[in-house]
Amino acid sequence: MLPLECGQEFDLSREEEFFAALPPRPAVFAIEPKQEGAQVFLSRTADLRRRLERLLRPPDPSSKRLNLRAVAARIRYRLTGSPFEQSFVLYNLARELHPRRYRDFLRLRPPSLLKLNLAGEYPRCYVTRRILSGSAFYFGPFPSRKAADGFSSEFLNLFKIRRCQIKIRRDPTFPGCIYSEMKMCLAPCFAGCSKEEYDLEVGRVKEFLATCGASLTGEFERERETASESLDFERAAAVHKKTEKVSGVLRGLPDLPRRLEDLNAVLLHLAVEQNTIAAFHVRAGRIADPFFLRFAEMQSQPRSIEAILREKLLPAPGDESTTNHVLEDHLSLLARWFYGKPRLGEIFFAQPDGSPAGGLTTSWPYRRIIRACSRLLVPPAPPSPEAAPPSGAS
Repeated sequence: MLPLECGQEFDLSREEEFFAALPPRPAVFAIEPKQEGAQVFLSRTADLRRRLERLLRPPDPSSKRLNLRAVAARIRYRLTGSPFEQSFVLYNLARELHPRRYRDFLRLRPPSLLKLNLAGEYPRCYVTRRILSGSAFYFGPFPSRKAADGFSSEFLNLFKIRRCQIKIRRDPTFPGCIYSEMKMCLAPCFAGCSKEEYDLEVGRVKEFLATCGASLTGEFERERETASESLDFERAAAVHKKTEKVSGVLRGLPDLPRRLEDLNAVLLHLAVEQNTIAAFHVRAGRIADPFFLRFAEMQSQPRSIEAILREKLLPAPGDESTTNHVLEDHLSLLARWFYGKPRLGEIFFAQPDGSPAGGLTTSWPYRRIIRACSRLLVPPAPPSPEAAPPSGAS
């Protein structure tokens, strides 16, 4: 956890010195009250000095603006180098100070995910905002429930698992539904398939999501090549249309959604210190406290930046003490930043290293990460006056 490392006592007799000592920089801060047991005021700001002057200067009698001058005893704060770091620090503090209502305080909604419930006899895939313990496969997060619903309805058209919510009884007299009539479902409701056939189709759906569509694309490409080699060009054209359909479904899929166990990434943001990058390591959707790449110090070290990154990004098992509730929060913070506009900072995903089930063995694009650090530390130069068109030019 990133603590509020700085603090000052609020003394009315020395308030000018108090305000002068506050840096005019982005920060997360807490105003502690004089009365024991009273609620701490927690917030964030883009300018710490200006915000505290509004809260602690003598109030304007005609204004209804909140003023804490009469009740404030001290302040604690932490300077932040990026909006994501600010959000992460504020989340941890709000969860500690307001454990029952911190989500409302932060306006933090659980993430939108796809869930393949493998505990049922005939699993189906649907959108959810809750992560529960048990035998289930989760894929996400998406920017909204609407986006998750849209992708779900499109990709499920490629498979034949059920979409209904009824209890499957395998009754041959059951009339079925529109999906079974259109041959878009194996229809286990009226024993249109065996349990083994349905489980095989569920496995294809799971593999499609686990590989972000690569399994089905590869399956169709192999089938197309086989048809071409046997000179069955009509079949090859039909399979090619299926491949294009899969590509169209995947075209609308953002880079962030993936199987939660494979959601391993590193987020790069500017830190408060000069020439320093704050790197947040995401392991299976859980965000760890940042490690800092201090490039001014690294110049005198014998190890290269890539060697330091390899050490910091070593595969490690997830924190078993982290609850599903916390995982939901971290995914929400990650989705809020990733889908936000403008998105400051950069993200790089780890790729499974040839393991069929994903797991802990991953590879990182170290060279691209180092180049991204350089881009963040050296802001783009403003356009030169010579490049601007002359005034009055059309």
